[in-house]
Amino acid sequence: MLEIFIDADACPVKQEVYRVAQRYGLHVTVVANSRIRIPHEDWSELVVVEGGFDAADDWIVEHVVPNDIVISGDIPLAARCLEKGSQVIGPRGDAFTRDSIGDALASRALLAHLRELGTITGGPAPFENRDRSRFLQRLDETIQSIQRGG
Repeated sequence: MLEIFIDADACPVKQEVYRVAQRYGLHVTVVANSRIRIPHEDWSELVVVEGGFDAADDWIVEHVVPNDIVISGDIPLAARCLEKGSQVIGPRGDAFTRDSIGDALASRALLAHLRELGTITGGPAPFENRDRSRFLQRLDETIQSIQRGG
């Protein structure tokens, strides 16, 4: 059965995922480094992982199976989940794919290097309502595509 995993510690679209999952009758596993509030429903589960910097990422990769959906903006985690055949959507509605992940990893490395040099000092643009809307549309499209077998 299709499951949604949320890399939850910095995820701004958890509430949207809960609403969509409830509508489709899907199970949601929220993975975090500390306790957070989630709906107390049969379809939701909180997994609190302890350990190093990538402990939550490692847990998700261990448990995800083909066609599960992972919600994360973490590009290295996205690459690892894509290798296992899952679908990965960023909080702004960007779908990571096998075709796009190489460019995303390269851009991430370049930006990290430019930040180290002091060339770039700002972070990402503020999260806006249009990002939330784009995310909801992408999540809905992804669920429907998987359910159709596409």
